[in-house]
Amino acid sequence: MQTGTMSIAEHRKTACEFLEESEREFAAGQVLQSLEKMWGAASHAIIAAALLQGWPHDSNADLREVVRQLAAQSGDNGFLAGAFVLIEMLQANVHTGVSVGFLEPDGLESVRESVQLLIGRLLAFSDNAETG
Repeated sequence: MQTGTMSIAEHRKTACEFLEESEREFAAGQVLQSLEKMWGAASHAIIAAALLQGWPHDSNADLREVVRQLAAQSGDNGFLAGAFVLIEMLQANVHTGVSVGFLEPDGLESVRESVQLLIGRLLAFSDNAETG
């Protein structure tokens, strides 16, 4: 995942924009597109935190490690890692064309809420970054 020269602020902004787009797509019944945008939002939120810390962030493995390190630093009770595994599984399903039909409507809503909470927590790690 190449991030080019985007700043921390730009990654944060993109994460928020993707999350908003995800909501619109979900409301329009475009579940797979919505989940893909959620993955993008989570990725950009993780990258913002990684940039702030000076950590590698160019692959899914790097992003997974960033989440692990953030969880360790924050004393997280497992939510960050668990929610990240969940969004990784959903993203893999989107890319392989596997349906998320195995989720009941309530289950899908619960997944979306967990991912939204994950993104919010990830963004909090870069809250104090300069806007440049």
